[in-house]
Amino acid sequence: MATPLVAVNERGRLIGQDHPNTRHTDREIGMARRLKAEGWSLKRIADAMDTKKSTVASWLSGRRRNQTPSEWKYGRK
Repeated sequence: MATPLVAVNERGRLIGQDHPNTRHTDREIGMARRLKAEGWSLKRIADAMDTKKSTVASWLSGRRRNQTPSEWKYGRK
């Protein structure tokens, strides 16, 4: 079985959906951002994604899931 590419930050730590504690995929975070851009409220997005309004607010404000990969490495998820 092939080893997957995983996103890491400048310290070499897993980030985004590759982080072991993540609950939502990068695609879901992107969807929340697109829905907000379309005018959806935080509560409506949270309800649609079955998560807390405060979690959605954290994604959209940049407090969570705001790191850009500095590189990609082969490794385990």
